[in-house]
Amino acid sequence: MCLGIPGRIVSSVEGCDLGRVEVAGVVREINLALLDGPFVPGEYILIHSGFALERMTAERAADALAFFGGE
Repeated sequence: MCLGIPGRIVSSVEGCDLGRVEVAGVVREINLALLDGPFVPGEYILIHSGFALERMTAERAADALAFFGGE
């Protein structure tokens, strides 16, 4: 089992593996190569060790953030 945290896509460039993702108020570069694009700003993803593992609904992301004591 791994611990993943939700992040909100801020921006991405088609054809580039890295995207800017906001996690707990901090924007960082996350590798999106494991998922199929295109990526839309505002969309949520599950992140582990700097890699996006899956897409998430806003509701599921909110539930996970609430569990961690965030938003």
